[in-house]
Amino acid sequence: MPLDAQIAGIMTQAKAMGAKAVHEQTVEEARAAMAMLCVMGGRSTATLAGVADRTIPGPAGDIPVRVYTPIGTGPFPVLCFFHGGGFVLGDLKTHDGVCRELAAGAGCVVVAVDYRLAPEHKFPAAADDCEAAVRWTAEHAGEIDGDPARLAVGGESAGGNLCAVVAQRLRDRGGPTLVGQLLVYPATRLAGAPTPSMLENAEGYYLERKDMEWFGAAYLSDAAEANLVDCSPALASSLAGLPAALVITAEFDPLRDDGEQYADALRAAGVAAALTRYDGAIHGFWNFFGILKLGRTAMEESTSWLRGRFAA
Repeated sequence: MPLDAQIAGIMTQAKAMGAKAVHEQTVEEARAAMAMLCVMGGRSTATLAGVADRTIPGPAGDIPVRVYTPIGTGPFPVLCFFHGGGFVLGDLKTHDGVCRELAAGAGCVVVAVDYRLAPEHKFPAAADDCEAAVRWTAEHAGEIDGDPARLAVGGESAGGNLCAVVAQRLRDRGGPTLVGQLLVYPATRLAGAPTPSMLENAEGYYLERKDMEWFGAAYLSDAAEANLVDCSPALASSLAGLPAALVITAEFDPLRDDGEQYADALRAAGVAAALTRYDGAIHGFWNFFGILKLGRTAMEESTSWLRGRFAA
């Protein structure tokens, strides 16, 4: 399919404004650029009962989190959300709109995790923080009007990677049990030869192959770490026993094959894994639910799937 008309228009505007690729920027510049993009495309009008910032204990000090509570009578199901940004970019503010949509649409408490970022904090700091946050949420769900028996994880891009890693860790370390994992264009394999989608979409579709190399260099202390399962969850010896998943991918995304191959591997291992590819879309479209029809559709699919998992 051709590039979605709305997306093509935005990309034309960005090119005319002289927007630079991530790998052409400093860390500070890239963080500021992502913040601006997320505010532009991810504004939410969802109504919630409350939004509160707090800190929870982590492996290297307190972890900031933001708790979103839906309207209604609890206890509510709970989603721990891990933002994207290549393990380098993003924070509670950049994905505030996304979390508001998820909380209102799925009728769940969302715990957004402000995990440590690279290059200041190298692998596996992000995964360690996210695991700690899920464990805290399971143990303290009552404090946030949540139901620990209906606990899921969700994230996009690097956050999808962290979801997959945490789901595997919890399976292998005796719980807590998750009812689902929402994986939006996840990066599931940082090691090995580039996939066909990485080569086909290496340039010109927002996220570029050189951007992924830039992120990897910032995240890893040694390139060999990419071969570790906690970095590349697709390399796990077994995916059996993992929670049900919804995997969302985009046609013109270097990470398309990462998500689709992981979904196939989950299904081959007996895991209920739904997969939806959005033709005409690029990496990041889900985050732009506020201005893109495809983004809105994908967000609604995400919240509908979460409601189903929580009900099950």
